[in-house]
Amino acid sequence: MDHDRLRAWIAGHLGCPDLVIEETRPLGGGSIQENRLVCCRLSGEKRAFVLRMDAAATIASSRSRAEEFRILETVWAAGVRVPEPVGFCDDPAVIGAPFALMGLVEGVGLGPRIAKDLTLGGDRERLTESLGRELARIHAAVDPGALPASLAFLGAPDPDPARAEIARLRASLDGIGARRPAIEWGLRWGELRAPACPALTLVHRDFRTGNYMVDAEGLTAVLDWEFAGWGDPAQDLGWFCATCWRFGRPELEAGGIGSRAAFYRGYAEAGGRAINPARVAYWEVLAHLRWAVIALEQGARHVSGREFSLELALTGRMVPDLERAILRATAPAAWQ
Repeated sequence: MDHDRLRAWIAGHLGCPDLVIEETRPLGGGSIQENRLVCCRLSGEKRAFVLRMDAAATIASSRSRAEEFRILETVWAAGVRVPEPVGFCDDPAVIGAPFALMGLVEGVGLGPRIAKDLTLGGDRERLTESLGRELARIHAAVDPGALPASLAFLGAPDPDPARAEIARLRASLDGIGARRPAIEWGLRWGELRAPACPALTLVHRDFRTGNYMVDAEGLTAVLDWEFAGWGDPAQDLGWFCATCWRFGRPELEAGGIGSRAAFYRGYAEAGGRAINPARVAYWEVLAHLRWAVIALEQGARHVSGREFSLELALTGRMVPDLERAILRATAPAAWQ
């Protein structure tokens, strides 16, 4: 990474010609994109940023960094607790690739640690409620009928988001040449039982423990907006509550950290859409299907040779457990 060019770009963007970069280093935790800490001194004060760019290999369903940044700007303006969107650079000559620059938010974001380390997040039911409130703010952040020009890339919402999701998952499977009968069974199940969506909203599509940060007191930021787009708000509720995202705490139905009741309560208190438990249950099944497809894509990144990674390789090995969960959830006896 060319520090001189990066320094010049940040200094120009912020209007601080005396800016000095004191340190850059990789940050852990990003499973799809590459994140780097950039520590600067400007006008005598220290300020830290996170630089986010594409990893060597990514997955097809991830948005570009430019689109992700525009979504971040929008939800920041709507009052969602996210890192400050500082600027976006689309000139690959600066560091070799386009990148987003965001304010650093302190806290811990590793899902298993948040679930198991009770010194983090403060009162867990209160944390769970606050996450429900943030999700309600996300779902209210954009009016699909009055789309700002900066979000034109979102296009028109698909009126049948469940079947649209299934089509995307099938395309992803085809894209990596995966043949998984259990996943195909689950997708056909989802196709036959797809619920109608009464109100489309902006959805995060990866709202889960591991994609928000906490300190000792509570929530500090919601992260990772690369999958956001139009959808059924029940999709985010189901993704957060799905068993596969409870990190060994199956009794805590809301993200492995709290009760489903607290999560729903926070969502309702902040004006969230009416919750239909049957629709949420459907999206919990689709959460396992989608995570299984993403895990296959992650494994394919390693196998491709473009990005050798033990983490990616092990993620690909999660798929059989997810397939067993899919088959259990979609057994005829479970839905009679």
